[in-house]
This record gives sequence, C-alpha cells and structure tokens, in this order.
Amino acid sequence: MACRRCQLIEQRPYGGIEPIMSTVSLALDDAKLAQHYEEVSIDRQFESGKVLLRKLRLNAGERVLDVGSGTGLLAEYAADIVGTSGSVEGLDPLPLRIDIARRRSRPNLRFRVGNALDLGNIEDATYDVVYLNAVFHWLPEKLGPLHSFLRILKPGGRLGISTSAIDHVGTLETIRRQVLSAKPYDAYPDVARPASHHVTLDELRALFGKVGFDSLSIDLIPNEAVYTNPAAVIDFVQASSFGNFLGHIPAALRDRARADIETELENRRTPQGILVRGTRVIAIAVKPVRVDESPSCLPTSNACARCYGGNGFAP
Repeated sequence: MACRRCQLIEQRPYGGIEPIMSTVSLALDDAKLAQHYEEVSIDRQFESGKVLLRKLRLNAGERVLDVGSGTGLLAEYAADIVGTSGSVEGLDPLPLRIDIARRRSRPNLRFRVGNALDLGNIEDATYDVVYLNAVFHWLPEKLGPLHSFLRILKPGGRLGISTSAIDHVGTLETIRRQVLSAKPYDAYPDVARPASHHVTLDELRALFGKVGFDSLSIDLIPNEAVYTNPAAVIDFVQASSFGNFLGHIPAALRDRARADIETELENRRTPQGILVRGTRVIAIAVKPVRVDESPSCLPTSNACARCYGGNGFAP
C-alpha cells in the first residue's frame, strides 16, 4: 500500500516538485526538422548514445526504457543487444519523431508518445535499464523524473544519462550567447538564455544522491564535429533542439540572428572546416538493491516501500 506521500506524488505531474518555468517549446518541431534529425543524428547523438550503452553494459534478456528516444535509432540498436528475450520501449513527447521511430518497431521494440514528467502509468520495478541520451538537459525539473526513474527500475537496475553540463560550455553556445547579448538582441534579454536546462557537474551529483541512487560515475568525453559550412551547423542544432535554438527569437530578428551566428562560425573556420567543440557528460547510477537508510529528500517516518524505490526494504 502506497503511503500518502506517494499518492500525492502520483497525482502531480512533476513528481511532487513545483516545476521551473521552462523556455522549451515542443510546438516548434515540424516534419522537416524531424526528418533532418533522423538524417544527421546518426553521426552525433547516435554515436554518443552507443558510448552510453556500452557503459550501461546491456545484457540479453533485459527490459529497457529509452526516455526521449527521438526517431528511434539508439532504441533500435539497444533492441539488437537485448535480443528477442528482452525488450526496449521508446518514449518521446514529439509525435512527428515517434511516427518515424515506429517504422523500426518489431516484437521486442515499440514506441509511444510520452515524456519523463509523466511516468505514473508504469509499474514499480519494471525495467533493468533506463537511459536518456541527449535529453536530460531539456527537462525543466529534474527531481521528479529522477524519483520516477528510481521507482520504475528494478533493484540493482541502472540509470544512464548522456548530456552536457553548464560548466563546460561548448563552441556554439559560446557564440550564441555572444551574439544574442549584443544589439539589437539585448532588448530581448530572455533570448540570450539557453532554451535548455543544464546543470553543473556538482548539481548533477547532488541530484542523484538526493534521490537515493548508488554507485554514481561521471565521465567527461570531448565531443567535436567538423562542418563544411555554418548553415549545416545551424540546421543540425535546430533539428536537435526541435526548433528551440532560434525559435524564441522574435520572428522579425530570427533571420538576422541566424546570419550573425553563421558569421561568427565562419570566422572560426579551420583548414579542416568549421570545428564545433563541446564536452559530453556520461553519468551512470544504480538503484540500491537494499536501502538501509532513507534518501535525504524523503521523510524517515510514515514512508512506504515505494518511497524507497519499491524494493520492500523501507525501515
């Protein structure tokens, strides 16, 4: 029987935590962006996702949840690893990308529209592995989803996150901030703020610890790509951000902002092309098999087993 706290959490869409105001819009995605993401992510997000899966050490027969699966490339790869005795489910809040992903469906691989902020329909201790590839920084609120991931993982299950951190700013975000902080964009201070919601490495560690995950490991991996022209850079990031890279700039200034960012990118051209650098953060954590002490964010009394990840070892 769930305690009153768990019942309240299930009734609130953000896991019982008040949401942060988000500048991320799902309405900016369109068919062109979705198809372009399918074409270009194979060289970027898919490759970093394969690194994430190697660190998660997927096994045949495991049940896996891909949160923010996009067009399904990585989920398909994971389904090959777990085999016919396992299964992979992909969730994404963008219907156009799920439409593309469903072309990959097979008996051990399925996709549906859904998101990390609403996992209440998933039973406790369902999955061996939950992962988010290039997704965590889009979540406006982190604690609620992390509590949900802990709940739906089996004891000993693994959570994997591939993201970037606010204290490791890459080439493109540096240029974006520089351009949008100058005139005429400085009249609209909100447009210079990143649409995404990155955290620092220390904040990431604190979030995992507060929720109650164990064995956290964090790796920083240099991440760079070479483009033939500035337009290709913008097209890639627009598709990857489902329109949010430029979508919040007033329409009258959007083309000018794009041109100004492209000019700065061109100014950084190398003999190999336009080099865009960043840092990929890969975090792996484990749900405790046994919880002897309550996570610091949960009460130590009047708490049920679900509060402690559904493993039946609550005090």
